[in-house]
Amino acid sequence: MSTALATMSSQLKRPSRFKAALQGALIGWLGRSISLKDGDFWSAYGGFENYSGKNVSVNSVLQLDAAWSCVRLISETGSTLPFGIYKQQADGSKVLAPEEQLYFLLHTQPNADMTAVVFWQAIFASLLLWGNSYVEINMSARGDITSLEFLYPDAVSWRRGTNGQIEWAYADPKTRTTRPIDERRMWHIPAFSVDGIFGLSPIRYGANVFGNAMAAAQASGETFKNGMKSPALVTMDQLLRKEQRDQIRAHVKEVSATGGWMVLEKGADVKQLRMNPQDAELLTTMAFSVEQICRWFGVPPFMVGHSEKSTSWGTGIEQQMIGFVTFVMRQWCVRIEQSVKKSLMTPVQRKTLSAEFTLEGLLRGDSAARATFYGQMVNNGIYTRDECRMKENLPAMGGNAGVLTVQTAMAPIDSLGQVTDSEQARAALSAWLANGEKETQP
Repeated sequence: MSTALATMSSQLKRPSRFKAALQGALIGWLGRSISLKDGDFWSAYGGFENYSGKNVSVNSVLQLDAAWSCVRLISETGSTLPFGIYKQQADGSKVLAPEEQLYFLLHTQPNADMTAVVFWQAIFASLLLWGNSYVEINMSARGDITSLEFLYPDAVSWRRGTNGQIEWAYADPKTRTTRPIDERRMWHIPAFSVDGIFGLSPIRYGANVFGNAMAAAQASGETFKNGMKSPALVTMDQLLRKEQRDQIRAHVKEVSATGGWMVLEKGADVKQLRMNPQDAELLTTMAFSVEQICRWFGVPPFMVGHSEKSTSWGTGIEQQMIGFVTFVMRQWCVRIEQSVKKSLMTPVQRKTLSAEFTLEGLLRGDSAARATFYGQMVNNGIYTRDECRMKENLPAMGGNAGVLTVQTAMAPIDSLGQVTDSEQARAALSAWLANGEKETQP
C-alpha cells in the first residue's frame, strides 16, 4: 500500500508532457526557466486581469489607436530634443562639453546598433509602457563608458541580495541565454513609483481602462462587420415544419447578403435581439475611451487628433504647446536628466557636469516663434547675436556681434550707467548757456 502511494505521489509531482514541453520551449526562447506559477511573466504575455475580460498586454494596448498615438507622441518628441552634457564654470555658468565621451554617446550614437534618436525613443516608450527602462553600461578596463546597450524590459529580472544590493539578470534574446549584470553596469530609470526604486506598470494598473477600450472597439468592429445590422428573431404564430424553417432561414440570409425587401407570410414578425448603435451610444463610448487613454498617459486629447472638445490649456497653439511642454514633456526630461547624472557620472563628474534636454528644440519647426524668442533674448542682454547664429548653425560674425546689448538704443550692456561723450557735450553746452543768461540779467 505504501509503495502504491509513493508511486502515485511521484506521478503527481512529475510535470505533465504539456507542462514539460512548454517549459522547454520557454527555456529555449528566453534562456531561463519559466514556471506556470510565474505571475509576472504570464501577466506580461498573457494579459492583465480586467473587468472586460480582454487580453490586456503591451502588444494589445498598442493596437488601440489612442494608446499608440500617445506613446508615439511623447517618445518621438522626447527623442528629437537636443540632449547635451554641460560643464559648470567657476562663475557658475554652464557651457556645452562636447569633448566628454558621455556627450557623444547620449547625443550622437550610444551603441553600434542605434542612433541617439532611436535610443531615446526606446527609453521613453519603455517608461510609458512598462514603467521602467533598463540600459546596460559597457566600460573599458579604465572604467570609461564605451557604449550603452538598451535592454528589453520584459527580459530583465532582479532580486535583492543578502548584502542589500540588487542583483540583475537579463534573458538576452540574441544569445538565448540568461546572464547576470552587475549593479554598477545597470542604468535603471523608474517612472511613477511609490517605493522610490521601481516604477509601476501603466499597462497593469490601467488594465480596466484599456480593456474597456478594447471591448468598445470589438463591439464597433462587429457592428460594422454585420453592415450595421443587429441580429433579429423571426417569430410565427403557428408551428412550422423543419423544411419551412429552413426556407425562412435561407430567405432571411439571402436578403441580408444581397439586400432588398424581406417577404414574410401571415403572422410573421421580426424582433431585434440587440440594441442598435444609436441606442447603445457606441460612438460616445469610443470617444470617452479615447479621453480615458489620453488621461492615463497625461496627453491632451487634441494632440492625438481627438478634437471633439476644446482643451483647457488655452485657445492658441502657442499656449497649448506651452502646456504640453510644462505638464507632459518636462517631467519626463527632468526624470531622465537626474538619472543620467546618478548612474552615468562618477562622483567627481557630478560636481561639475550636468545633463539636460533643450526644450527650446521644439521651436525648431516654428520660424516665427524662434525669431521672437531670439529677439527677446538679444534685446534683454541674455544672448548675443553670435550665440543666436550658432543656434541656427550659422558661423559667428565676431566683433560687436559677440557683445551683449539691450533695447536702450542697443548700447553695449557694459556702458549702461556711464555718460557718453555726446551727453557730456550736451550737458556742458546747457551749463554754458545757463551761465550766459545769468550774466545778461541786470
